Amino acid sequence: MITIGLIGDYDASVAAHRAIPLALQLAADELETAVKFEWVATPEITSERRVAQFDALWCVPASPYLNMEGALLAIRFVREHDRPFLGTCGGFQHAVIEYARNVLGWADAEHAETAPEAERAVISLLECGLVEATDFIQLEPGTRVHAAYGRDEIVEGYQCRYGLNRRFVDEITSADMQIAGKSPSGEVRALELTEHPFFVATLFQPERVALIGLVPPLARDFVSACVKATRS
Repeated sequence: MITIGLIGDYDASVAAHRAIPLALQLAADELETAVKFEWVATPEITSERRVAQFDALWCVPASPYLNMEGALLAIRFVREHDRPFLGTCGGFQHAVIEYARNVLGWADAEHAETAPEAERAVISLLECGLVEATDFIQLEPGTRVHAAYGRDEIVEGYQCRYGLNRRFVDEITSADMQIAGKSPSGEVRALELTEHPFFVATLFQPERVALIGLVPPLARDFVSACVKATRS
């Protein structure tokens, strides 16, 4: 049995929140394993103890979170302790902020939605909003995301208006944070850590296909990474 913490403030009206439990169960069924998950509201995360019990964390869509610092603390914990991590939509955005603050040392790294006057808004408005939109993503060969899908280009759905600020792409990806997917116009759509067992963040919401009974490739590989981690 693997245990996964879902980091975010649950809202039944959010399609991704309805999809994620289905995605995990479909992935577990395909891999013939058992999975247990728990929603962890961000105000509950005041120390590592709240998330240390889990084998892995999925930082879910629908931000701003009620407690941004709680979400960042949870992301930092799995990054530093080599536990599998998947961040989608808001999870992508906060994975970037956590990395900028705690790896690059940018204490002033911010999200433009919650800190619109910030000089170092590593997450900013997209050139074109992606609210209830689908788009092509070009995947980078050799990445975990590419391996999950098994092809160079995919189409996925979004529910967001904010992404990685183009001003900071080169610095964010100068070390072990790697671009795994881009839009046709070159905006970053997926990132992953090269020196981590499984740390993947996507601006798109791969979980949504579970609502029509399909196994999301990234959910499958995330669960698979959890299984491997618990057996090592």
